[in-house]
Amino acid sequence: MILAAASGSGCSIKKFAVNKLGDAIAGAGATYASDDDPELVRQALPFALKLIESLLDQSPGHAGLLTAAASGFTEYAYGYVQQEADEAADEDFYRSEELRLRARKLYRRARDYGIRGLETAHAGFRERVRADPTGAMAETRRRDVPLLYWTAAAWGLAITASKDDPELIADVPSVEAMVRRALELQEDYERGALHEFMIAFEGGRSEAMGGSLERAKTHFDRSVALSSSLRAAPFVSYAETVSVAKQDRAEFVALLTRATAIDPGAEPESRLANMIMQRRARWLLGRADLLFAE
Repeated sequence: MILAAASGSGCSIKKFAVNKLGDAIAGAGATYASDDDPELVRQALPFALKLIESLLDQSPGHAGLLTAAASGFTEYAYGYVQQEADEAADEDFYRSEELRLRARKLYRRARDYGIRGLETAHAGFRERVRADPTGAMAETRRRDVPLLYWTAAAWGLAITASKDDPELIADVPSVEAMVRRALELQEDYERGALHEFMIAFEGGRSEAMGGSLERAKTHFDRSVALSSSLRAAPFVSYAETVSVAKQDRAEFVALLTRATAIDPGAEPESRLANMIMQRRARWLLGRADLLFAE
């Protein structure tokens, strides 16, 4: 009896310690977000992400860790792996495809952690989000917005990177339902992040597929307003999707030039994201001759 009690107490202490460590790590995102050395973060993130996964093995339902996993894998895949794949495309096709495959796998891993987090809070979410996306959203609340956003972001990026995968493409309604629900619950989340997502979502699809350049412009304007024009992402996203779709080179150049002119440190919590998006802006400017017919 004594041994059994001691053993049970030990397990409880271990679980408590894991959860406290998980709380600390889950809250460490601001440290990365405000860093001014993207390469240092690039080298540090894989270890941090594997540590999060090891802690999730011990505490599978830890909401903070699941959110950190969903956001961390998405940001790493987009900011580093996909960007490197895009940059390599013109010089090394096979290397680019290898990196794109890796990015797709990371997006899917991020999506699965996000769904797992929402399933933990709302039993049955995993099945309902595909079978009845709107119904699945009805139970979600404001506290779910971070998971809704990062799950949708990872899922949407996975779809964009897998246009030859009909099974993933069929999930577009689920992604749309999650973002629209998050907008209902907290429209100003992360100073316009949801509107940033919708710029690419609306502008990157044809009207036949449900997209709208007009709605993309509305989301662009709102995102810029919520971020006080201090985030590069809306300008880059709008230029890359809408300006290219309209074949408006002058607008494309103006938006990307504005993105590169933003002071990354003007909003410390967006410093790293701004530096990564400014790198993408410069890369896009260098490809203008390939993106515009004239």
